[in-house]
Amino acid sequence: MTKGVILLCAGGTGGHLFPAEALAHELHKRGWTIHLATDKRAQQYTANFPALQTHVIEAASPSGMNPIKIVKAVLVLMKGMRTSRQLIGDLKPKAVIGFGGYPTVPPLMAAAGKMPTMIHEQNAVAGRANKMLAKRVTMIAGGFLKAEGAFADKIIETGNPVRPAVKEASAKAYAPIGKSGPINLVVFGGSQGAQFFSKTIPAALAKLPEGLRARIHLTQQARPEDEDEARAAYAAIGVKAVVSSFFSDLPNSISNAHLVMARSGASTVSEVAAIGRPAIFVPYPHALDHDQAANAAALEAVGGAKVMRQSDLDADIIAAEFERLFQSPDELTNMAAAAKAAGKPQADILLADLTEAIASGKSVAELKAAQS
Repeated sequence: MTKGVILLCAGGTGGHLFPAEALAHELHKRGWTIHLATDKRAQQYTANFPALQTHVIEAASPSGMNPIKIVKAVLVLMKGMRTSRQLIGDLKPKAVIGFGGYPTVPPLMAAAGKMPTMIHEQNAVAGRANKMLAKRVTMIAGGFLKAEGAFADKIIETGNPVRPAVKEASAKAYAPIGKSGPINLVVFGGSQGAQFFSKTIPAALAKLPEGLRARIHLTQQARPEDEDEARAAYAAIGVKAVVSSFFSDLPNSISNAHLVMARSGASTVSEVAAIGRPAIFVPYPHALDHDQAANAAALEAVGGAKVMRQSDLDADIIAAEFERLFQSPDELTNMAAAAKAAGKPQADILLADLTEAIASGKSVAELKAAQS
């Protein structure tokens, strides 16, 4: 018999959906029925999401300076509110939990004050949707977000939940680079970040000494429109490369990596740390809140990663850093150990505990007192 319904809400990107999926698995295992509210983009990420049903919520970002676009966005959000009120009335969830993105705004606004609500902020800097909701919700769980500032009394630091596939990959120990044999390099950047890597990584690898370049086994994410060009570039320089716009088994690829190069969204940093692999993070330079830079800095501070600004990079600089690291296996091994030590693979359990606690009527003050 089910304990009741928990409604999880997330924007339709991997960065929002992956931690929601991790919590969903843990709550489902404990006997809860899970429903997911998201947007139309979520389809490619929800194959393993243990929700009884997925509900599409219309939402839009009321940002920018164009008044017509702002009005249209507000009208879309109002439509999402009507849908959300009906959904919550039908499901009668014990709690509503949001993971960021504008599709979370209507259901959390509809639920606030009527039942326990929580938002999970993955990043070190809160996103715009979560900033809108912070005042209204019962509790705020922090991934990289610290319990400080205007809503410190609501924030409990949990870390970022990682998916079961990441937990499974984290069991594999880091294998140092040998004196011979393949060097596994994994490069990915998300939908907004892959183009930079598709253009610069082939040029960088071309500059490596031939003997070193021949050892590279590359797994790289690229935008669909860049895939063929990237494959051709790697074939021309003799690099063994698997290039795709989407990898369903990316955690497994990360676990096999000697080095990861990636953007630094919260899920990416958390998953790389949980698996325990050395990384070069290149924060997306156009992120509105500079959250990626803050996320990456947290792992760099403990020695688990290097952070390099895109504006400082070109093929020569990347090639020099690759060559230095590939010839310094002890440094990479130490980085892997530091990343692993900073990882929080049990964050889903803590977040599930908090979800059950607020669903049973406990206050944030009680939960903070229990933690201290």
